[in-house]
Amino acid sequence: MGQINRRTFLKTASAGVMAAQTGAGLSADSKSRVLLPTKVVDTHTHFYDPTRPEGVPWPPKGSSLYRRVLPKDFVELKKYQPVNATVVVEASKWVEDNQWILDQAKENPVIIGFVGRLTPGEEDFRKHLKRFSKNPLYKGIRVLHNVIQAGLPNQRFVDDLKMLADAGLEIDLNGPPATLESAQQVAKLVPDLRIVVDHIGNTAVNGDEIDPQWKRSMEALSDQRQVFIKISALVEGASRKNPKKVPDDVSYYRPTLDVIWKNIGVDRMVFGSNWPVSERAADYVTLQKILVEYLQDKGQSALDKVFWKNSKLAYRWDRYPGE
Repeated sequence: MGQINRRTFLKTASAGVMAAQTGAGLSADSKSRVLLPTKVVDTHTHFYDPTRPEGVPWPPKGSSLYRRVLPKDFVELKKYQPVNATVVVEASKWVEDNQWILDQAKENPVIIGFVGRLTPGEEDFRKHLKRFSKNPLYKGIRVLHNVIQAGLPNQRFVDDLKMLADAGLEIDLNGPPATLESAQQVAKLVPDLRIVVDHIGNTAVNGDEIDPQWKRSMEALSDQRQVFIKISALVEGASRKNPKKVPDDVSYYRPTLDVIWKNIGVDRMVFGSNWPVSERAADYVTLQKILVEYLQDKGQSALDKVFWKNSKLAYRWDRYPGE
């Protein structure tokens, strides 16, 4: 249940591509001048199924997110432009849920990569990493900021991060704005490890009001070439100020995005949605459209880098559905 075969997926994807090529979703006066990325890879989605006998550790019961969310739901989701590929990021702390996503990927070609959830420094970390990374879809692991801070003084923890780098894998870092500082520390200790900071460091998005410490931390990453910034959770950041009315005008997000553009640059910005968590702030069409509009004056090359080419560098995925 919840799986889509390749024929069904390609039929759905082709319909989406046709809609994009004919300007579906665009106003009549903008169809001829709006630039769109040639492909889109969403590097941050979550799939889970609370109806499994064992349930799920996240999200909690009572949450609007507590429902079955499977690859087919993502494929069928209304989007501003077709998204035919995703890198799934694991939120569950259960080790066997790494395998559950890999099993989902067998029959769902929309999944082109998976960032699992393991904890460096733990006794069985290396055993689990060797097991899951035998699957070429396993691209790395997600680690929380507080785990990084607790682990870095421990040499075994650092050695496990080096093991990731030696295996050609990456690490997603997630947490508060101080996560940007964690990225700096990890980059210096393990310079060969590719690092992706999720959700732009989870800063609040308040129009012209920019957190000065977040800005300084972003500036400090300007020369850390192995650190990518995931352009996700923008609408969630904006929802903190007024959760009932999240702005959909790109001008509200521009000051925040300008800080990232100036310091990180076009070669290290990566699109992600954080779906379905993002639904609590805005629909998928809105979050995608904001970034497309921001990149309009940057040119076609910038759109393609942010929406798919940079994700290939960060996650080293090797197949795009239908090609």
